[in-house]
Amino acid sequence: MKIVIINYGAGNIQSIMFAIERLGFKAVLSNNPEEIKAADKVIFPGVGEASSAMKMLLASGLETLIPTLTQPVLGICLGMQLMCNHSEEGNTKGLGIFEVDVLKFSPKVKVPQMGWNTIYNLKSPLFKGIAENEYMYLVHSFYAPDCVESIATTNYEVEYSSALQKNNFYGTQFHPEKSGDVGEQILGNFLEL
Repeated sequence: MKIVIINYGAGNIQSIMFAIERLGFKAVLSNNPEEIKAADKVIFPGVGEASSAMKMLLASGLETLIPTLTQPVLGICLGMQLMCNHSEEGNTKGLGIFEVDVLKFSPKVKVPQMGWNTIYNLKSPLFKGIAENEYMYLVHSFYAPDCVESIATTNYEVEYSSALQKNNFYGTQFHPEKSGDVGEQILGNFLEL
């Protein structure tokens, strides 16, 4: 199986590569459109700021490629947020895969939300064998509201989408690669899709 992690300058790559290796697979880091198109599975990582991350995607032409991919694609954290229509972070136009806008948490709560929180309302093969209310690791100041494409929910001041799915596109606000055995099981489920 050919697994490609999209390389566009976002952080968090090494921990994803190590998690995939622990599952018995190898991943390739690439920004080559042909290599990405030829992959069996694509992971779109992200740690950083939305507008500068989108500038990096635009500079490499990946913003037009990603929405056209037909194999399973998993966006993680900022990767998921960039797959949405728009983000309040840096007033950033997203890739428009998920029909939802990313909002900032209100000043009433500590941002970023950092640490462990539960996921529930699990609705996808991505969560095969995962119990409701499992704890996942999150670090974020912006969120996708609960919407029709939501396949997992988390509560932090408001209920929001901690995972999204539309066709072959999946996104997790949480970091499966940093969420222990349960997170790695979710990554393994993605690789089985």
